[in-house]
Amino acid sequence: MNHSPQNVVVVGGGVAGLATALHLAPLPVTLVVASPLGSEAATGWAQGGIAAAIGADDRPDFHAIDTLTAGAGLSEPHVARRVAGAAPASIDWLLDIGTPFDRNANGSLALGLEAAHSRRRIVHADGDGTGRVVLETLARAARACPSIHVMEGWRATALLSDAQGRVAGIAARDREGRLLPLPARAVVLATGGLGGLYGSTTNPLGATGGGLALAARAGAVLRDMEFVQFHPTAMAVGADPMPLATEALRGEGARLFNERGERFMADVPGQELAPRDVVARAIFAEIADGRRVVLDARMRDIESRFPGVVALCRANGLDPAREPIPVRPAAHYHMGGVKVDDAGRASVAGLWACGEVASTGLHGANRLASNSLLEALAYGRWIAEDIAGAPMPTCAPGLAAPAPRPLSPARAEIRALMDLKVGVVRDAQGLEEAAGRLGELADATGDDLSLVALAITEAALRREESRGGHFRADHPAPAAQASHSQTLLADIRSCDAAQERRVA
Repeated sequence: MNHSPQNVVVVGGGVAGLATALHLAPLPVTLVVASPLGSEAATGWAQGGIAAAIGADDRPDFHAIDTLTAGAGLSEPHVARRVAGAAPASIDWLLDIGTPFDRNANGSLALGLEAAHSRRRIVHADGDGTGRVVLETLARAARACPSIHVMEGWRATALLSDAQGRVAGIAARDREGRLLPLPARAVVLATGGLGGLYGSTTNPLGATGGGLALAARAGAVLRDMEFVQFHPTAMAVGADPMPLATEALRGEGARLFNERGERFMADVPGQELAPRDVVARAIFAEIADGRRVVLDARMRDIESRFPGVVALCRANGLDPAREPIPVRPAAHYHMGGVKVDDAGRASVAGLWACGEVASTGLHGANRLASNSLLEALAYGRWIAEDIAGAPMPTCAPGLAAPAPRPLSPARAEIRALMDLKVGVVRDAQGLEEAAGRLGELADATGDDLSLVALAITEAALRREESRGGHFRADHPAPAAQASHSQTLLADIRSCDAAQERRVA
């Protein structure tokens, strides 16, 4: 084994983990991934692209304004400006390591349009295959980098702390159940999101918020856990997880209709390109009233421009060139996460977080399309610079690896409960019922799925307003002042305890 206590441990093999590991070079890195590198990361499923203000009519300030508008009052202005400003250099870095982005006939990068963007600024690769292409490029670069040691087939089960409470490594378990402590100079969580907690999701089913549970149990602050983005146009074809009909289809003219042939988005500001939460709720309302919804993407060049969507449709018995695609909202992205500062540092010393597992202040209450890969690329560089510039800590010897947490015996029940009670439209009664049951499961088993689902539910119950991806039918208006929510492990209680606090 090439790991030593002087290594930085990066947990996760998506764009966030790979970019961080590559930017850390020549510092030695141990990259811990549960699956073969380049597989089963949500990055590879990203159809949209990477937002970057590189067009002749665009500026980073315009990109930042669009980000703040979509974020519904909770995006941090300085973070939006900083990340938008880092986008052109991030694209250049990907080009330098060999990413084959799509180009126009004149050789310039082809730029697409997506919802809530005021300019065409979405950089693509292989049409709607951007995530896959970027992931493959980064994985090749990581395998070729001599300072990166990849541990495939290992899963982090706990963060290890020294006597001062500083995170000083991880406990990892392989597929055979062997448990191994990995002391480290720094730990970076890049473990992705939590869509797999929902019965209807576009995420890999392994995306269940494991990194959030690791951080919470180590004492880190979680922020804005209630803000889950539901992608409006997941394909309703009976698959689990649900295939995605990328937002870029609507950017190129695809339209939404109900079964009566009504274009129900026609009178909504922005129409089909309104912010995702608006479109998702409109589709949800149609379905709740018993009307099927379809996306009509019958455009002449769909096969050449969106080969991934076409392949997904045909694999599920549809031909999008000849018939509309049945769609419905599905859990897609988590705007909340481990609270981090501008360098990606969590509230616990020795721990950083990057990508969807982190709450940087960029996305606020509603992520702007194609900002997620950009955020991971930008913070991957900033985290690496911060770790490289910090003095080497004294690693505590003999860190003990605790016993791993049990797997949830109620995974199917949790997914159904989250869909029904903590989904696109929420109310106090449903949230209290969900919190009560999730609290029972968490108390009985101590598993991570119940813990993370309960954290989302209780944060949603406390937020008595509607904002971005969080909509309360019993509190449909936004509060006069936007504010973040924060959660510590000690705050996560059963519904009864939460109700007692409200009464008190």
